[in-house]
Amino acid sequence: MACNSCATGEDGQPKGCKNNGTCGTDSCNKLTVFDWLANMSLPNGQKPFIGVEVRFKNGRKHYYKNTENLTLSIGDIVATQAKSGHDIGMVTLTGELVSVQMKRKKIKLDDAENVLKIYRKASQKDIDIWSAARDKEEPMKVKARQFAIDLNLKMKISDIEFQGDGSKATFYYTAEERVDFRELIKVFAREFRTRIEMKQVGFRQEAARLGGIGSCGRELCCSTWLTDFRSVSTSAARYQQLSLNPLKLAGQCGKLKCCLNYELDAYLDALKAFPKSDVKLYTEKGNAVCQKTDIFKGLMWYAYEGEWMNWHVITTDQANEIIEKNKKKEKVASLEEYAAEHIQDTKNEFENVVGQDSLTRFDSPKSNKKRKNTRNNRNNKSRSNSSNGNKNRNNKAKTQNRNRKQKPKAKTNDKPNAKKA
Repeated sequence: MACNSCATGEDGQPKGCKNNGTCGTDSCNKLTVFDWLANMSLPNGQKPFIGVEVRFKNGRKHYYKNTENLTLSIGDIVATQAKSGHDIGMVTLTGELVSVQMKRKKIKLDDAENVLKIYRKASQKDIDIWSAARDKEEPMKVKARQFAIDLNLKMKISDIEFQGDGSKATFYYTAEERVDFRELIKVFAREFRTRIEMKQVGFRQEAARLGGIGSCGRELCCSTWLTDFRSVSTSAARYQQLSLNPLKLAGQCGKLKCCLNYELDAYLDALKAFPKSDVKLYTEKGNAVCQKTDIFKGLMWYAYEGEWMNWHVITTDQANEIIEKNKKKEKVASLEEYAAEHIQDTKNEFENVVGQDSLTRFDSPKSNKKRKNTRNNRNNKSRSNSSNGNKNRNNKAKTQNRNRKQKPKAKTNDKPNAKKA
């Protein structure tokens, strides 16, 4: 029972990373807990805690009692007690830290219904049966979804998990309304020839079981470390001045992202120093209305009524000072007196930091060498043709001049014609 990159060896142990199921990428263990008490020895006379944490498919965890006093370590494959038959899982935590986890989740070790016992370490035969049952889950899920569509049930079957001995299959589904799946269970039992259990989960629980990559580029928090799902409202986005775009605020589960609550307390503490945005500032020049706030810099932008295009920036202390004067029915001259301190020069001076490349090196388009070569060839051909034509003309002119010089002159009679008698 390991990650896809290292696979599983013949004895059920990860054969690639060789870290006994506790790889550094946290792929072998979902929702793992670091055992910071592993290197600490127990006081004299105190027996080790018999509780063991065992993980099953997609982060499902249960706590069991090690009544057989087996020597278990993280990554061991064990056969555990089930309501009927036995199940196969992987040990994820042992020792005193298990008692802390059980206390946090309000689980008592004496609860016989919830805390069962570990039978033994899984043999190779147990692992083979369990692996064969796991291989059936994906094709079964495709068929199960088709059966639900044929019966026109408004539900989505998200995952199927077989029990370790292959005697029972649990179907996890999500639905917005109550679904009558009695006919569907009959179809499943007739088709798959096993005991069927239907379990409804929420949309966030579905995303936690299946896992995935969030918009931040990291694995989903609910599938790696987040266990308590607190309610998230759109007011958390408003306090943090985020655009109320449902496509950006929704997570993979379709609900609002849980990470909107991470920094909400810090924003609420910072907003205590800001006056309310609907409070107007009364000056002799006119009434000013808040247009924008910058929580990180502690600045606020105001504009006069009727001059909405001209914004004036002041600090929160200055805004609170003006509001206190307004409460005393006093008016300041104008906001320009306060905003003059925060006028910044918007001219940007760029420097060549690298010393080799120019910032305008991409402004001029690159010329195509092939086009230049073809143009040059054409020009050369035209020039050669024109030069050849001129040479031919010169040769013709020379030959004509030579012919004129070599041609003999015609004989003429110098004497006048004699008169006839």
